[in-house]
Amino acid sequence: MQIFETISELRKSLLPLRLQHTLGLVPTMGALHEGHLSLIRASKADNDYTICSIFVNPTQFNNAEDLKHYPRMPEDDLKLLEAEGCNAVFMPEPIEMYPSEPVINIGFGALETDMEGKHREGHFNGVGIVVAKLLNMVQPHRAYFGQKDLQQYTIIRQMVKDLSMDTQVVACPIVRETDGLAMSSRNLRLTTEERKIAPQIYKSLKHCANQLRDGKSVAEARKEAISFLDGLDVFNIEYIDIVSTETLAPISEVSDFEKTAICIAAHLGQVRLIDNLIVSDEV
Repeated sequence: MQIFETISELRKSLLPLRLQHTLGLVPTMGALHEGHLSLIRASKADNDYTICSIFVNPTQFNNAEDLKHYPRMPEDDLKLLEAEGCNAVFMPEPIEMYPSEPVINIGFGALETDMEGKHREGHFNGVGIVVAKLLNMVQPHRAYFGQKDLQQYTIIRQMVKDLSMDTQVVACPIVRETDGLAMSSRNLRLTTEERKIAPQIYKSLKHCANQLRDGKSVAEARKEAISFLDGLDVFNIEYIDIVSTETLAPISEVSDFEKTAICIAAHLGQVRLIDNLIVSDEV
């Protein structure tokens, strides 16, 4: 498995490969888990050559403490990737990715108005910049993202379309623990007691989806989901929104279960957790 730390080394190695082989890119911030590894497997199934990037991107954090405490375990990550047969890893230092502070600002219009964009100012500008840089450096045929970050995936898909980038953006299903908790690097920061409680987020999503399928109104289903988590008296809810998967805009009524998502962000102790569920998915 090749390991690249500089952009010049990366480009020099990948340019001739791209002419004869299909390249898959899995962008990550490290602290890899089964969810990330499922993306690696998807890329390996679709492409001749898979590269994973590991970079904790400072420009997408609007909370300095969150950036400071984000889990970092590069040695463990490399062992996991090698065991999966990943072909290459790009692990740049911040100064390599940002030799100077970016002056460009990428806006995503209505796609970033609600949910994460509303609560994390500047987050998607940072995401857009780093993903655009990675796609430009690697020039993959396909790039893989998890559905857990549904808004991020939708925004990146739109950016690639609007900028006519020669990359197919692929969404992969959320990978969950046996108790339903969506796998996330941030789960490592949960205390033992918080980890036991965290799956209640998924339980609230399932209950909300069942209510919508049973004919309850969006307003009623959302209100009950909020009430359920508030009743546990441990979660600080940022949002529970029922949205269109195409526009990410909140909806007042459901016309198509397959195009309706329930999205949530909540703090549990010091950890911010996000999750979502497409209403049509079996739960």
